[in-house]
Amino acid sequence: MIEFLNHIDHTLFLFLNGFHNPFFDQVMFGATKSLIWFPLYLFFLLFVIRKYKWNTLVILVFAALMILASDQLSNLVKDTVHRLRPSNQPGLMVHIVEAYKGGTYGFYSAHATNTCSVVIFMIILLGRKYAYVYIPAIIWSVFTSYTRIYLGVHYPGDIFAGWIAGSLIGYLFAKATLKVIKIMERKKQPISS
Repeated sequence: MIEFLNHIDHTLFLFLNGFHNPFFDQVMFGATKSLIWFPLYLFFLLFVIRKYKWNTLVILVFAALMILASDQLSNLVKDTVHRLRPSNQPGLMVHIVEAYKGGTYGFYSAHATNTCSVVIFMIILLGRKYAYVYIPAIIWSVFTSYTRIYLGVHYPGDIFAGWIAGSLIGYLFAKATLKVIKIMERKKQPISS
């Protein structure tokens, strides 16, 4: 069964990695970097501030801890599983951009995990009122994740596993954040005699 799944993963990777040209090489290489998305992060932050006012500070602390946990868990799994990235796989015909090969191991994708955890975190925190923000957030996560396949540094399975881990991490951190905010709000309320 594992061999069959690996075969599907490699076949799908080669198909998705095969769509390349010089223009998209530069777009994908740039889009995989976190800083380029800074305006989008500010856009998301504005909605959080609008809904949570001063509690946004609590949310930012939890978001930073979530990204740290998400990133480090991904690194721990990579160093435990030891699945080579496609870019480091001997004999695999991979399209690589700017000689970028990533680290040695690729299971599972930190980019996919981090972006997915942020999306799930936001969806839970913002609720239905701001549902129109979810579409750009989901597109950002999917696009960022695809850049990793395009650049030859992750298999689709690395991405899917990252999305699963990111969903769980985002959910847990969002629930913890809401619980802390609720406790803080309760403490602010005057005690009635």
